[in-house]
Amino acid sequence: MKKLVVLTGAGMSAESGISTFRDSNGLWENHRVEDVASPEGWYKDMEMVLDFYNQRRAQLIDCTPNAGHQLLAELEADFDVQIVTQNVDNLHERAGSSNVLHLHGELMKARSTGSGGEVYDITHSQPIIKKGDLCPKGFQLRPHIVWFGEAVPEIENAIRIVQRAEILVIIGTSLKVYPAASLMNYAPQGCLIYLIDPNEISNLPSSITVIRKGASEGILELKTKYLKQ
Repeated sequence: MKKLVVLTGAGMSAESGISTFRDSNGLWENHRVEDVASPEGWYKDMEMVLDFYNQRRAQLIDCTPNAGHQLLAELEADFDVQIVTQNVDNLHERAGSSNVLHLHGELMKARSTGSGGEVYDITHSQPIIKKGDLCPKGFQLRPHIVWFGEAVPEIENAIRIVQRAEILVIIGTSLKVYPAASLMNYAPQGCLIYLIDPNEISNLPSSITVIRKGASEGILELKTKYLKQ
């Protein structure tokens, strides 16, 4: 099977009702991004940050994977598919994709603030983290989200995945958030690269095939027109 690597961003989950990370006004769900997605915001108002992600988690539980998520999962029948996503939702997994790497963390997981940074699953029956919720070692739990100013622990793994790609598909990302935006530069020579996004993205190499459509419609075109076996 050919190695098919898929890089997904906020546009991938937009059709499921998941809000994009940063709106045109710089806000995320009416909050300054810096207030809810930075270590400084956490230390300034831990309870507000916890509540913000508790609300995002509740929203996610009510959402379902869209047709695009389902189509990517179906590609595993014909390709060795690895998804690298900037999204913190679990919609790829819920659609049936079996190999998903999350660059920016996962909303349905909590992380210890202790030096070990242990990660714990959050259940749908108890989808909140409160001030005073501690890991077994006695440290406060926080959202398992990579905030601004923090390292991206999975970036080296993502680079290695892209370096092995025979086909690279980029979906629903502006290619402006680094280091994720640099990943396509690691694709090997001869790798076929497709970009699916309804918006015009400037300064793309001419070797990239662009499908100017939303995620679901674009993936369907990719599957039926470009990925015929």
